[in-house]
Amino acid sequence: MRIVYAYQGTERVFDRDTMQIVIGRQGVDRSPDLDLTPDRTVSRSHARLWIADEQYWIEDLDSRVGTRVNDESIKGRGPWQLHAGDTIAIGYTTLQVDIPTPQVDILTPQVAPDVSPQPDEALAEVAEVIGATMDATTPVSIAIDTMAEQTMRRLALLYELPLQFAAVTQLDVLLQTIVERLVGVIPGAERGALLLTERGTGQLLLKAHLPVGNPSVSLTLARRAVEHREGFVSQHEATDMSVSVLEYRIGSAMYAPLLWHGEALGVICVDHPESMRPFSRDDLQLLMAVAHYAAMAVAHQHLQEELQRESSLRANLLRQFPPQMAERLLHHQGRLRLASERCEVTVLFSDMRGFTSLAKDMDPDDVMEMLNAYFAHLIPVLFAHRGTVDKYVGDAILAVFGSPEPDPQHHINAVRAAMGLQAAMRRVNAERTEHNLVTCNIGIGLHCGQVVHGVIGALERMQFTVIGDAVNRAARYCDGAPPGEVLISPEVYARVWTVIQAERTSIVTKHEGDMQAYRVERLKA
Repeated sequence: MRIVYAYQGTERVFDRDTMQIVIGRQGVDRSPDLDLTPDRTVSRSHARLWIADEQYWIEDLDSRVGTRVNDESIKGRGPWQLHAGDTIAIGYTTLQVDIPTPQVDILTPQVAPDVSPQPDEALAEVAEVIGATMDATTPVSIAIDTMAEQTMRRLALLYELPLQFAAVTQLDVLLQTIVERLVGVIPGAERGALLLTERGTGQLLLKAHLPVGNPSVSLTLARRAVEHREGFVSQHEATDMSVSVLEYRIGSAMYAPLLWHGEALGVICVDHPESMRPFSRDDLQLLMAVAHYAAMAVAHQHLQEELQRESSLRANLLRQFPPQMAERLLHHQGRLRLASERCEVTVLFSDMRGFTSLAKDMDPDDVMEMLNAYFAHLIPVLFAHRGTVDKYVGDAILAVFGSPEPDPQHHINAVRAAMGLQAAMRRVNAERTEHNLVTCNIGIGLHCGQVVHGVIGALERMQFTVIGDAVNRAARYCDGAPPGEVLISPEVYARVWTVIQAERTSIVTKHEGDMQAYRVERLKA
């Protein structure tokens, strides 16, 4: 068998007396007959070429990028007869087989003899291996040197995911693991993401993505998968001018909804930047299966969070209100004069750094003058972005967005306000420096979540306030923010990631341990 093959202008010749060869790329545990290294787009076992009854045949071995004959894809189409002059494309390598003039009538249908197990037999072998080696408490990890290797990896992923549910208690960690494993299993997938649908608003919140720090998601396609309750493969040509496709260089992509009892809990997607390497139907089926597993995990987590939220809220209210009033607040029974309702808000905490040490060496009048000078510039910024000042705690400000009046944009309004506060501080500091006055900086932290909000206190001294864990967590992010910086929680970032530039970091807390955070660098234009 004689084959002339070329890669990046370099031509080579394979000439060996054999009736069958495997074409691929050198690996640690295998060596193909025709090694197409250094073309890294070629799979380890990419295609099989053989001679039977004086006819030449080729078959793609479920490769990552597929095999093309005369620019026609043959992946998944079984044995393909070759004729003299046919050009084979494997990755970026082209091959031409030296085929002698046929000795049979070319109009006579030919049946491709096969020297390997049939598909049903191969799958039976795979099932047999799984049954013999799988431990119910151990993730499956099996290596097969045959054309069924890809099938094995996919089945192993589906077997491992339920085990991950029991091993991983944090939903964000589990979802990130799902995305990483999915990208590793699907041929050609280079990036992936998982978004969850926010209850009440329907907004898609980014929860996991790969590579870390560089999400690439078309929200238009993601919403299509959620709204139509369907998975699909999307190809984008060079003429496709949609903003997300251009910004993230999405060539080919797959999207699948996370369906649970008819409800779309989110969407999962993978993509790669080359439109000439489309995903297959098998790839889409795997994505749909993984999406179902992810939906099951999310539904379970929602139930646990609801139970935990009810328990925590009841405990918090019982510490501050009589039991009967706490129950009425919890279940929204009746309209209370001293308290209102529960809602989703974004909490902003700002605190002046080093203020206590500065104040102890200053005249009391100068301390109050400095606070009033800063607050006079900061409070209008909060009001301009629909923020409510909950309270002043010395040099700290607690502000709430989304209450008492609902604001569907309270997450981004809070972030814009935080960046505006830092800009205002820089302007005030410049003016005070010109007059040789003492200056300081602020650190800001943001978090969002459910709170009880309303008016509380004695009849002669009523005050609006918010109560909930979101307030405490916002304070943690404020404590971790260096002077002049804004730190937001992952929950806030999941809602505003499309309009900000941020860097992932972490903060150290006394009771919660290390907490993931995002440092806001700028607002996108």
